[in-house]
Amino acid sequence: MSRKWWSRNRDWWGHAWLALPARIYLGVVFLMACYHKVLHPDQFALDVATYQFLPLVLINIFAITLPWVELGSGVMLVAGWKSRAASLLVALMMAAFMVALASALNRGLDMSCGCFASSAVAEEDAISFMTLLRDAVWLLLAVYVLYFDRRPIGIERLLGLGKWGRSKREDVVEV
Repeated sequence: MSRKWWSRNRDWWGHAWLALPARIYLGVVFLMACYHKVLHPDQFALDVATYQFLPLVLINIFAITLPWVELGSGVMLVAGWKSRAASLLVALMMAAFMVALASALNRGLDMSCGCFASSAVAEEDAISFMTLLRDAVWLLLAVYVLYFDRRPIGIERLLGLGKWGRSKREDVVEV
């Protein structure tokens, strides 16, 4: 596919409508994922430590910070406010999660994902190739929203905020 095709189709008006359910789905997933982690950062820290991926000094700060980033990204995606920035955060998180997950699978660790509840609660949710595949699908959805959702349906568009609220005349630079 040529570069011209990508740039021409990137601005198609239908992407906003296709990205809307993807955005809402990803947002709800991240809101559900952060719920237990925000309420129980100590249990989430144990889950993070189980991956044996981060140095011990970073585990607590990671366990306290990540759920709030997930919460902010989820709210932004659902609301349609700065959704491209939120989808970039989600894509980066998914890529990092997939690296940690692949590392744990490669080392043969028998553990729970820790994505939606602590390992003590969700022992039936053992990590597997399917977990990696699920995360890859979420990564692709985030990349779709990031690249193609140029004029998202949501708060920004509704209230005329950001660059979508300006008239075309304001975008013209007079020399």
